[in-house]
Amino acid sequence: MIITSLLDTDLYKFTMMQVVLHHFPGAQVEYRFKCRNENIDLTPYVDEIRAEIAALCRLRFQEAELEYLRSLRFIKSDFVDFLELFHLNEKYISVTPSPTHQGEIDISVKGPWLHTIMFEVPVLAIVNEVYFRATQRAPDYEEGRTRLREKIALIADDPALGGCNIADYGTRRRFSRSWHAEVILAMKDTMGTHFAGTSNVMFAMQHDLTPLGTMAHEYLQACQALGPRLRDSQTFAFEMWAREYRGDLGITLSDVYGMDAFLRDYDMFFCKLFDGARHDSGDPFEWGERLIQHYRDNRVDPAGKVLVFSDGLDFDKVAALYMRFKDRARVAFGVGTNLTNDLGYTPLQVVMKMVRCNGQPVAKLSDTPSKNMCDDEAYLAYLRQVFEIKG
Repeated sequence: MIITSLLDTDLYKFTMMQVVLHHFPGAQVEYRFKCRNENIDLTPYVDEIRAEIAALCRLRFQEAELEYLRSLRFIKSDFVDFLELFHLNEKYISVTPSPTHQGEIDISVKGPWLHTIMFEVPVLAIVNEVYFRATQRAPDYEEGRTRLREKIALIADDPALGGCNIADYGTRRRFSRSWHAEVILAMKDTMGTHFAGTSNVMFAMQHDLTPLGTMAHEYLQACQALGPRLRDSQTFAFEMWAREYRGDLGITLSDVYGMDAFLRDYDMFFCKLFDGARHDSGDPFEWGERLIQHYRDNRVDPAGKVLVFSDGLDFDKVAALYMRFKDRARVAFGVGTNLTNDLGYTPLQVVMKMVRCNGQPVAKLSDTPSKNMCDDEAYLAYLRQVFEIKG
């Protein structure tokens, strides 16, 4: 059994789910899976993936897990009471070989947002682990450990990187749960204050680490259907988040409509209200420069704001970004695949994205076009027009 706890997921699933419970409990959504690698045949593993998902759907939150969630300052008591009754339901998810694309599989999740939001991360972790235990029956863990030691030394042994802190964001694309645990323990044991924590709530609880995360793309995408009008959906999402958390969890996501549209909406009010923003597509150096200048233009000192980098990072890029911005803003880094799936094998680039909410298409138009996932060209064109996005 690959997933053994409903806490084995990213913190932002809980923080978004709490917003859904309190503000959008009736929202209906659809998610779709995509493997971006070419020439990867996942169809032999459909039955095994289904069996693992069935096991996932039998899990319930344990009392100790609920008490841990209750101890987090931003988690509210009624949400934990709801989680005590919660489980994932198989009727909302299907896994089949693709009828149109040979070698691909279709994973579709449809149902109430409140009852489906927790599928994404464990399902992606299941797909990864099923695939790699079938294709790499004798994993080269020594190679993985050597690579991990070199990464840790790159940061920990350089005095110029004394304030550089890295978090684990690698649950969804990890090689395996056991390898993920080994990586986290190695970082905790050898990186000291350079290790900021993990997005994985289960490992945060087990190893006394800081759980990290705020919002994901799906939250802002859903607000395209849930807000008063499309053009105001980004500001609506930020305002609803602030209404729920009252200044806590103050890192916004900047790339659902691209940086230009984000900065148009991220006015002086939001610059002062939120703690910072997270980069997840496009050139990170350009993004950082633009955000720092934007803070200055809005009479906000960027030195007090957080720039979170999380897009396809390796440790060399982390070091370069830290040196560029360390004296002008607070910087933080979330490293995913390069931490938890770097044993010498090509990682799977798997995603599961929300594609509809309340019956209408939703999408993101990020600064990396290959990350976009919507098959309704008319809606994409309308979205570009509304948010003044070129291309």
